[in-house]
Amino acid sequence: MPQENTPRPAPDQLPAIIESLLFVAEEPQQIGTLSKVLNTPRQGIERAIETLIESTADRGIYVQRHGDLVQLSTTPEAAPYIEYFLEVDYGRLTRASLETLAIIAYRQPATRGTIEAIRGVNSDHGVATLLARGLIEDVGRVPGPGRAVLFGTTIRFLEYFGLQKPDDLPPLPEIAASDADEESPDHEKAEAQSDDEPTEQSDDDADVTEPVDAGVESGLVAEAPDAEDSKTLSGVEP
Repeated sequence: MPQENTPRPAPDQLPAIIESLLFVAEEPQQIGTLSKVLNTPRQGIERAIETLIESTADRGIYVQRHGDLVQLSTTPEAAPYIEYFLEVDYGRLTRASLETLAIIAYRQPATRGTIEAIRGVNSDHGVATLLARGLIEDVGRVPGPGRAVLFGTTIRFLEYFGLQKPDDLPPLPEIAASDADEESPDHEKAEAQSDDEPTEQSDDDADVTEPVDAGVESGLVAEAPDAEDSKTLSGVEP
């Protein structure tokens, strides 16, 4: 961290300096941290980040923001080439995990009860997978009996799907939105359940499809290159 006499960069220098800091950082950075390091008020950091976002719009690296966190990320179009170049496999999500993630993304914060009321099956495995992959996180608790965990998406979620910010999610189609909002008779009960109360059928039993790749093509899409069915986050099926 800087000393008290760290010079404050000129406003026109801030975007480039912030880009440099985000480039060398090993993880997303808090706006407050950047403000402290650069001896600059938060408002100045916010303006500089907006300038940086605009200046990187057509480049191979761009700025992702999730709440108070910012980071640099490569563009979705470059993903397959980077994966091939680095000889790594970033893994795939199963259809069950994608359905679970879609519900959380569009209804966040969401409980397991909400997810299971929509999907109709136990979603413990899908939630555990998404937590392990860093795509969702615990964002709080529901007040009252059971204090069920509330889940929301993370900045890793944005990175995985090539989004710049949570608001970049494609609009939920009207039919899917109405299906998601329609409460089943057990919905209120599911909301109040503790996370320790599983439903009878598990997502492992219900989901026997092949894993699907995730990417962006005319919206947020998870494609199955070798299968006929594909899944989009905007096409949630209960």
